[in-house]
Amino acid sequence: MTRSRASSRTGGVVLVVVVALAVASCNREEKEAAPPVRYVRTVTVEPPRQAPDLSFTGHIEAQDQASLAFRIGGRLAERRVGVGASVGEGEIVARLDPENELNDLRSAQAALTAAQGDLRKAENQFQRQSHLLERHITTQADFDAAKQALTAARAQVEAAQARVRSAEDVVGFTTLKADAPGIVTRVGAEPSEVVTAGRMIVQLARREGRDGVFEVPADLVRRLTPDMPVRVTIAGEAGAEAAGRIREIAPQADPVTRTFRVRVGLTEPPPAFRLGAAVSGAISGGAASAMTIPATALTRRDQATGAWVVDPKNLTVSLRKLDVANADPATARITKGLDVGDIVVTAGAGLLREGQRVRLIGAEPR
Repeated sequence: MTRSRASSRTGGVVLVVVVALAVASCNREEKEAAPPVRYVRTVTVEPPRQAPDLSFTGHIEAQDQASLAFRIGGRLAERRVGVGASVGEGEIVARLDPENELNDLRSAQAALTAAQGDLRKAENQFQRQSHLLERHITTQADFDAAKQALTAARAQVEAAQARVRSAEDVVGFTTLKADAPGIVTRVGAEPSEVVTAGRMIVQLARREGRDGVFEVPADLVRRLTPDMPVRVTIAGEAGAEAAGRIREIAPQADPVTRTFRVRVGLTEPPPAFRLGAAVSGAISGGAASAMTIPATALTRRDQATGAWVVDPKNLTVSLRKLDVANADPATARITKGLDVGDIVVTAGAGLLREGQRVRLIGAEPR
């Protein structure tokens, strides 16, 4: 009787445990099958807007500028050109006092003359030893010594010739010439000054082309791309207009003004486009081809960029792959993947799963 009661008690305990496990399993499946509803903030995608025209002011610079400097240091004897002077290719613009360099050249030439004399002496000695060796009057050792002396004399002449050429080059470095035709826009030293190697003596604006140079704020430079057409005009001059294209955008902002330097190459500018002239640049906005959404809506999954889109009927989300033209900390321009009227999640996207139900906090139009 006691054994029967113990068996019944054990069976009851087992039954309770099995029922508890089954209930826990059902609760777990129920939780996995029905994830919690997430609160999200959204925006509604609107059609692309007409981009506004851009305009900015700047000035004219030479497309190619060169700072001419001496390769060696010394006392500036003369500077033949000033600001505004036109120079041709190969024209002398400045000279250094060459006295020290000429002395070095004379010393090298004297050493070359001495080495050539030693060479002639070694050649005569070698020829004499050759004739004597043929008649068996001299020894092989004396012949070898004469041959070695001839080789050393030739090497001394070659070294002396190299020193002369080097000294001639240094003398040539005391003369500064223009490497291309242009206009002097700046000077960096006056006669009688002692200048160091590499110091700018004359800044030359070459005549190959003209650039419009503009300082563009950061909020506008994001809309600029290389080779974009720009219309450049001079204020107050009728017909003073030139077409150009952006050829260079500075990768870093100016530390003082926090603007970016943009260079626009001009095509056949009129004569009024003189160096330093103030100009205005204009870029037509044109029709926008991309939709904009907040940058916070972008989500990266499996090396692809997408955004969570809300189904307005059942309030579930799905991840949609996007083609992003460009993005900054505030907005992203989307060229493919979104349609007008789509509801995009902008806050709370990091906790979402495919097909999850959501509750909208707001849907401000954008």
